[in-house]
Amino acid sequence: MTRPFHFKLEKILEYRRQLEDQAKLALSLTRQQIAEQNMRVEALRKDLEACLLKLGTLKQMTQPELWLWTGWRDRLELDKKHAQAKLAELKQLAETRRLELVAKAKDRKLLEKLRAKQAEKHGQEE
Repeated sequence: MTRPFHFKLEKILEYRRQLEDQAKLALSLTRQQIAEQNMRVEALRKDLEACLLKLGTLKQMTQPELWLWTGWRDRLELDKKHAQAKLAELKQLAETRRLELVAKAKDRKLLEKLRAKQAEKHGQEE
């Protein structure tokens, strides 16, 4: 009667699968944040364009109105710069998480190859 194959490192393999799944989830969440930040940057760009267009169409402005318009424009430009910086930071985080996922997938595949070799050896011995 043949005895069933038992891989001694099965728990470690399962743990590495869990780590890989967690890395996939983290990367997915970061990519979602990047998409949201892209929308924010685009919205700020459109707001800034609208502000500049509206500012260009006004003929007569008082000093306080001009001060308000320039303050609004400056704030939009500042918000856009901050949003672009946050986007760059998120892209860097996504690349880091992608590299982590690749490393975790390699670790898992290594154990799966070992398991397959041991299973084949066990089958030949039986």
